[in-house]
Amino acid sequence: MALSDADVKKQIKHMMAFIEQEASEKAEEIDSKAEEEFNIEKGRLVQMQRLKILEYYGKKEKQIEQQKKIQMSNLMNQARLRVLKARDDMIIDLMSEARQRLSNIAKDSVKYQTLLDGLLLQGFYQLLEPKVTIRCRKQDVDMVKAAVQKNIPIFKAATKSNIEVNIDQESFLSPSISGGVEVYNSNGKIKVANTLESRLDLLAQQMMPDIRVTLFGPNLNRKFKD
Repeated sequence: MALSDADVKKQIKHMMAFIEQEASEKAEEIDSKAEEEFNIEKGRLVQMQRLKILEYYGKKEKQIEQQKKIQMSNLMNQARLRVLKARDDMIIDLMSEARQRLSNIAKDSVKYQTLLDGLLLQGFYQLLEPKVTIRCRKQDVDMVKAAVQKNIPIFKAATKSNIEVNIDQESFLSPSISGGVEVYNSNGKIKVANTLESRLDLLAQQMMPDIRVTLFGPNLNRKFKD
């Protein structure tokens, strides 16, 4: 049975409607899938950027923390150096004051004579030479002569040895020092410095640990003690 033109047009119309429906549904499916993939990719990119940002600021935070530690360490070192310098300045002032007070010792002639006796005899014992030369301040020559006369017999009795003593009358110790003597062997190559200043320096060196403890207290960082 032949189809009329109307029937053919009707079938074509139905087929076109079907095709359009299929195309519409396919387009919706593609759009849906594309949007889903877009959202997934967007989420991946956002997460990637978020991780990069977190990593960047994490590094920045570590750098800042490290800089803070370095600055704190520098500040602590500077403070420690200032404390040490203040302590050293105090020690220097203390030694300066002690040197200034040395000049008062020679003002008491009796005590100073006794001190010269001891310094001179100690020089004899330290050298243990048969011939020695003594150098002193010009104003102390008479007191040194008296000390020599007193101590030669004491030295001979203690060491069973003779000793010849010469007082240098040409080269004197500086009048700026507070007193005391220097004792030399016969060729002048060995010297015992027993001036008041040298004795103070020696005493300060020996007592410096005790002086520091007295002034500043014990050092808590010190592991070993004498």
